[in-house]
Amino acid sequence: MADGSEKNLHFVHMVYTSALVEDTLTEISEWLESHPREVLILACRNFEGMDDDLHEYLTTCIKNIFGDLLCPRGDVPTLRQLWARGHQVIVSYEDEGSVSRHPELWPGIPYWWGNQVKTQALIHYLEAMKSCGRPGGFFVAGTNLTENLGYVLVHPSGSLRTMTLPSLPDLSAWVREQCPGPGPRCTNIIASDFIGADTFVSDVIRLNDKLLWC
Repeated sequence: MADGSEKNLHFVHMVYTSALVEDTLTEISEWLESHPREVLILACRNFEGMDDDLHEYLTTCIKNIFGDLLCPRGDVPTLRQLWARGHQVIVSYEDEGSVSRHPELWPGIPYWWGNQVKTQALIHYLEAMKSCGRPGGFFVAGTNLTENLGYVLVHPSGSLRTMTLPSLPDLSAWVREQCPGPGPRCTNIIASDFIGADTFVSDVIRLNDKLLWC
């Protein structure tokens, strides 16, 4: 943060959070200790005001906090391989210099962001991206609706939540139609907002059952 301590890194999404990155990563590490079968993918991106020294400071924090839980980059592992190796954290880091210096970091994960207000327009975008073929390795299909200036002007008392919640049934239906795996039209990571408001989590987990039918 511009006026903050140099070593106190904050999260930022239009505004800075009061939560410090290092404290939050420590909380995640403590949570993983009591949930040894969980695997997290942390995406570090959109670095604002970060120079090489701060990148080195952040990557050192990540390595010190997670230690042997970090999965080094390489071929995309299966969940069973991660469990067998004791790896619980994959860090995607959108700074090529840092990735080249630290084998614990994975390159930035592509994110299909539709930048759409309307549900059907977002679904159309995602289907169009699928028709182009999936990227190699990890990638994210984002089922996130996005407010634009026109929406804000028409809905001055609205919010991202009030815009998203009515769309969740249609977005969840799209999620349930997807198929994981290496095929050209398969999905990989699926992201969404307000995931506790409907069946999103169970729908995504249940997609893995389709792999058993292959």
